[in-house]
Amino acid sequence: MNYLFLDNGFEEIEAITVVDLLRRAGIPLTTVSVTGNPMVLGAHNVAVEADGLFENVNFDDAEMLILPGGQTKLDQHNGLCELLTQHNEADKLIAAICAAPSVLGKLGILKGKQATCYPGFEKFLNESYVGGLVVESKNIITAKGPGLASDFAFCIIEKIKGSDVADQVYDTAQY
Repeated sequence: MNYLFLDNGFEEIEAITVVDLLRRAGIPLTTVSVTGNPMVLGAHNVAVEADGLFENVNFDDAEMLILPGGQTKLDQHNGLCELLTQHNEADKLIAAICAAPSVLGKLGILKGKQATCYPGFEKFLNESYVGGLVVESKNIITAKGPGLASDFAFCIIEKIKGSDVADQVYDTAQY
């Protein structure tokens, strides 16, 4: 199972695009609220009902953990920070976009890896910051910002299901 974490203030395009495209690819994905409430309010007042609450989800089957950006406090959720650290120590997949790579930087997860983020958050990535639009480094995928939500999602799909599936979903998602 793959998990995408939602906190109030999340960037809607970064979360919903990833959910949509991963589910089109047949990748199991559960959205998880870290607010204690299943209804989570995005940065632009779009309310989204998460599939589950952090405190009620068993993450033993976690393949990838995904963090959308926005004005959230994901880095202040102790349970999520512990989960991310353990997941990284087990060399499992983690993806973060926009401001969310700063959470990984603050936890030391990016040490020895390359990453990108939304302008202004580079200081939290320290020596890991390399710029770029979407950066894959070891077990980590990062992306710069909202305009790259689909590129970010396709990188995740390719990592989990391979380039053939990513190409098929890309072809069917074009209008």
